Amino acid sequence: MSKVNDPADNVPAGYEPPAVWSQDGANGGAFASINRPVSGSTHEATLPVGRHPLQLYSLGTPNGQKVTILLEELLAAGHTGAEYDAWRIDIGAGQQFSSGFVAINPNSKIPALVDHSTSPPTALFESGSILFYLAEKFGAFLPTEHYRRAATINWLMWQMGSAPFVGGGFGHFYAYAPIRIKYAIDRYAMETKRQLHVLDTHLASHEYLAGDTYTIADMAVWPWYGGLVQGIYSARTFLGVDDYRHLLRWEAQIGERPAVRRGARVNRTQAPPDRPVAERHDAKDLDP
Repeated sequence: MSKVNDPADNVPAGYEPPAVWSQDGANGGAFASINRPVSGSTHEATLPVGRHPLQLYSLGTPNGQKVTILLEELLAAGHTGAEYDAWRIDIGAGQQFSSGFVAINPNSKIPALVDHSTSPPTALFESGSILFYLAEKFGAFLPTEHYRRAATINWLMWQMGSAPFVGGGFGHFYAYAPIRIKYAIDRYAMETKRQLHVLDTHLASHEYLAGDTYTIADMAVWPWYGGLVQGIYSARTFLGVDDYRHLLRWEAQIGERPAVRRGARVNRTQAPPDRPVAERHDAKDLDP
């Protein structure tokens, strides 16, 4: 049983939660300017529409990379209908709160996609939903065989439920919070390492997450957990990532795919080691 909390030990010292919470504008860390406790648009703005059937509004974060990786994999596999325009949404500037973006995604989070090949156009949000929709639309990277399909969906849902502990949990308190809080960092570092061990243990006996087949599950998991391998949050040493040798094998195997390398560059202004592409409107935009 835990000891009775002494407010003097709280951070800041003496802090006690009020009876009713209200936003403290000075206490938000790196994202204070865009975080708010309500939904909806803050300004009127129409989203641009390019010439391709698929219009993506995104940013090259791990969640955004999932979709551009799949789109580039579809194109590499010969699905010409997967041609797309990728418009960069600057979340630091609050573009995700425009009336046009909110009309597609009431949750105001990237990525969002509109499929103009349907009548009327189909609006999609949440990266997992977009991956599932595109895989079904083009009949690719989502197995039809019962057990492989189930495994693919299992790992896709695992990523959707697990990654917030990595990004909003560990990443926020380790890299972005205005102060270092040992309890919070320890709590989320433990959970992040547990997830890394889940992946490493599974990949010890599976080439890909769904078995011997490369699927949208790999595309969903790679930007987040491959990102930890690559050093996002500058936490590779802190998390002891080199201990997870099966995860390292899988990360390198996925990262060597040309379509993955292309997709990971889209809607970014920094993307080492390859050249970043802020917006993508033609395949030539990603050429050397």
